[in-house]
Amino acid sequence: MTKNKKKYILLSSLLTATLLLSGCVRRTSDGKPYGIVYEKLAIPTQHLLEWLSGVLGGSYGWSIIVITFIVRLVMMPIMINQSKKATIQQEKIAMIRPQLAKIQEQQKNAKTPEERNAASQAMMKLYQENNISMVGGIGCLPLLIQMPIFTALYAAIQYSPELSKTTFMGINLGHRSFTFVVLTFVIYALQGWLSTLGLPEEQKKQMQSMIIVSPVMLTGMTYISPAGLGLYFFIGGIFACIQTLIINFMRPRIRKDIKKELKNKPIKEVTVESPAKKTDDEKKVTSVSNDMHEKNRKRNAGKQNRKK
Repeated sequence: MTKNKKKYILLSSLLTATLLLSGCVRRTSDGKPYGIVYEKLAIPTQHLLEWLSGVLGGSYGWSIIVITFIVRLVMMPIMINQSKKATIQQEKIAMIRPQLAKIQEQQKNAKTPEERNAASQAMMKLYQENNISMVGGIGCLPLLIQMPIFTALYAAIQYSPELSKTTFMGINLGHRSFTFVVLTFVIYALQGWLSTLGLPEEQKKQMQSMIIVSPVMLTGMTYISPAGLGLYFFIGGIFACIQTLIINFMRPRIRKDIKKELKNKPIKEVTVESPAKKTDDEKKVTSVSNDMHEKNRKRNAGKQNRKK
């Protein structure tokens, strides 16, 4: 699984969760919400938001910002570590790119399944021999940690009468906000652009699809969510930009360390092995087998015709 494909799956999972969350909370005949998500996640989160709003002068908006700040601050070391690993893998892939391009060309021009399989095996071996992860060092942990928080905030805002009527900067936190839809798109588009700084043109081209898809999907989630959750996404996007800037600052050092490593352990070259050719005896056995199969097929067809 490629790094980009993995990101698509993670973002799609988050979008799917958003669409299904409303179905996890049921209502009684008089409209009162109930269910595991509401009782175990929404109610405690509502109490936390109410307590924070009391401390912060009655502002639920600032309560959401504080929660987002704490969550992202706690996750920052994990996310920077994940991004650093992904950056190391990107830089290593850049080092083997000439070989990789050659194998990909052979795979593209392969005429038989055996030749395609040989090229695929060579590509896997190239990654393994040079200690490079085929998924680019990216992990699911940051998103998995955020999912319960995301679920709790969504349910708390969606099903709290107080929160649904609360405004922040003139925006109703319980209803959709086009302001946050636009802000979410802008902040994650900025984060995508920042992630390309200092990269070769070839790597920028490979990242183009993700730079577009990520902001669009997160904007879609903001569009179908209450503004309170849009505020959570927007503040999270600011942290994502800060995290990207930190990685950009670390990139020259990472490149220096990789070059130093390559001096002691040079890149190992891998060639595509030609599929083994059949010997004359194997060809004869295959030919005889094919002839027998054809005779049996004709004989069975004759029997079917006689029965008719």
